[in-house]
Amino acid sequence: MGSKLLAKNINKLNCPIRLIPKSQKITLTHKQLQTTRIYHLFLRLMIKGKKLVIVLPAYNAAKTLEQTYREIPFDIVDEVVLVDDNSRDNTVDVGTHLGIKHIVRHEKNKGYGGNQKSCYTKALSIGADIIIMLHPDYQYTPLLIESMAYMIANDVYPVVYGSRILGKGALKGGMPYYKYVANRLLTLGQNILLSQKLSEYHTGYRAFSKEIFTKINIQANSDDFVFDNEMTAQIFYAGYDIAEITCPTKYFDDASSINFKRSSIYGLGVIRVSIQYRLQKWGLGNFKIFKAS
Repeated sequence: MGSKLLAKNINKLNCPIRLIPKSQKITLTHKQLQTTRIYHLFLRLMIKGKKLVIVLPAYNAAKTLEQTYREIPFDIVDEVVLVDDNSRDNTVDVGTHLGIKHIVRHEKNKGYGGNQKSCYTKALSIGADIIIMLHPDYQYTPLLIESMAYMIANDVYPVVYGSRILGKGALKGGMPYYKYVANRLLTLGQNILLSQKLSEYHTGYRAFSKEIFTKINIQANSDDFVFDNEMTAQIFYAGYDIAEITCPTKYFDDASSINFKRSSIYGLGVIRVSIQYRLQKWGLGNFKIFKAS
């Protein structure tokens, strides 16, 4: 299918491109690739013809947005969606200056979960086949987008998380020790209650196949930080596996983070979701987050 589409487009071009056996290479200069529509076709074929959309859930990310955006691998990324959760800085202006085509601005702050709902809804509306959530605070490196995307494009896994815990990336990157300990304890409890073996449930670096969103109801989830864990529980409940890839992280002044009080509330929410999952699996509960979309 790909070769037929390629041949059809090549015939429309006025440049020396020829299709020859697999054992040989197509003679095409870099300059010709950049100046013809065939260049974009080549790139789409590289990611299995699937549309890859990066979503950036932003809140006061003006200082770090450009640095994050500049490292996105646009040789395979088709679109970028920026959702600004009523920031108090000029995040939207920076996004506009960078040329981000799809910018959604909340007139009222909807919270981290509410921001993600807007991110995924917009990405699906523009035809995304693969969606990767990347925080625009530069805490996670955009350089792993390719690895995560190909795992989904090749149908190896439908969901991929970037784990800060695999290896020594978390503490080396400056994660506060109390957060590291809380992360490990919560993850242990979640693995027991959900009967899984993830190294981390709390990463904000996540990649999804569009299929996931036809099987789970993200609109039933919280608009707060516990949204991530509700979505993870929904994915497991729907019978999907989640892959993990080692991800370095950076903690610095301009990177977003929640304080101890919010972290404590988040931790209690995580425990609640995990218990709900177990009760639902045992047939002792009927929670709306586990109802199909």
